[in-house]
Amino acid sequence: MPAFWIPKRLVEIGLINTAAETPSSFVCHCEIEYESRVIAAAAESKGSDCKLVMLTGPSASGKTTTAYKLKDALARSGTHSVVVSLDDFYKDIEEYPRLPDGTKDYENVEALDIGEIHRCLLELIETGASDFPEFDFKSERRREERNRIELQGGIVIVEGIHALNPLLTSVLPEGSVYKIYAGLREEYSHGGQRFLPTRDIRLARRLVRDNKFRGHSLEKTVQMWPLVCEGEDMYIKSFKSYADLLLDTSFSYEICVLAPYIVNMQGTLGDTVHGRQLDSLAERFSLCAAITDKYIPPQSMLREFIG
Repeated sequence: MPAFWIPKRLVEIGLINTAAETPSSFVCHCEIEYESRVIAAAAESKGSDCKLVMLTGPSASGKTTTAYKLKDALARSGTHSVVVSLDDFYKDIEEYPRLPDGTKDYENVEALDIGEIHRCLLELIETGASDFPEFDFKSERRREERNRIELQGGIVIVEGIHALNPLLTSVLPEGSVYKIYAGLREEYSHGGQRFLPTRDIRLARRLVRDNKFRGHSLEKTVQMWPLVCEGEDMYIKSFKSYADLLLDTSFSYEICVLAPYIVNMQGTLGDTVHGRQLDSLAERFSLCAAITDKYIPPQSMLREFIG
């Protein structure tokens, strides 16, 4: 169990809706709470004397933005840091592992060049610098150019879904790595029954983000979600206990901001399996009081999902 473990909390939706009656102060309070958690994580990372922070989390947990928030917090404390993504270690398209139906298995750790990860991270720890690969997602191939990463006496933050996998970290010297798992820790109840678990909140985040910014249809996102969750259970959550710190990326007000987006999706996929799943999600979000996104600060982590 991580040294700093945060149990999930179940909050009655009536309390959230009451807080939403004063949206400005509600949002401000939640943002300050999140920032304080990031600052605490930066202090723990710095205090560990590590050279690498390995940061992971499931889909739509906000791990990418949180990595950069952690970088900013370290900078304010006088510590140089750089964020790198494990996505740049993807193999070329022909080398991806395959699912039973023949489709590419992006969630599989074997889609990454593990030997190259070992080389770069060990070289970084031992010499203070290394040339990291760059991946072109359009062609799904490695670029010829490489990215020079230097410690400069600070910390390199490595973010990605496999960041805590022992296949990547077991070769690294003891004491050189601090491990963080980013995840939502707040769920919601109605009439004493849980009705919005963290996985559904992350699905809502992903529905909004993928539809607005990634050109994915709502049907594609809903259809892919079970495979995404299956990959999380196999490759991410199974290593949660290896983390030194669980960083809570929940915002109590966010269900109120997501609600108008998700409610407006109701009925868009018709009477299909995926349509009924989306409609069920929309019906549950309809119980949340709406907060317009004008109250969300420009620098909020939630901007990763709603723009």
